[in-house]
Amino acid sequence: MDFLQEYNLTGIAIGLSTFLVIGLFHPLVIKGEYYFGTRCWWWFLVLGLGCIAGSLAVANVFWSTILGVVAFSSLWSILEIFEQRKRVEKGWFPRNPKRGDGQKG
Repeated sequence: MDFLQEYNLTGIAIGLSTFLVIGLFHPLVIKGEYYFGTRCWWWFLVLGLGCIAGSLAVANVFWSTILGVVAFSSLWSILEIFEQRKRVEKGWFPRNPKRGDGQKG
């Protein structure tokens, strides 16, 4: 962390980390809906709430910020799980033929 502060790289590191977190959540939403339907929404809720708590508990600005980004990316993913179901229904993404729940989630 001293290195980031010494060379004024904290903002760049946070920006890059945010980019990677958002990039990670995109396939998590797609795969989550594919394999589990919309019933996996609560996983994102638990992760989001846990990261909010972690962000409040961590004193380091960098890690607190990253936990906050993960928290709100996770909470946003709850909406995206249900939007993903609509995209599957429109035929934009493949249905999982092995999931016998009628794609209702």
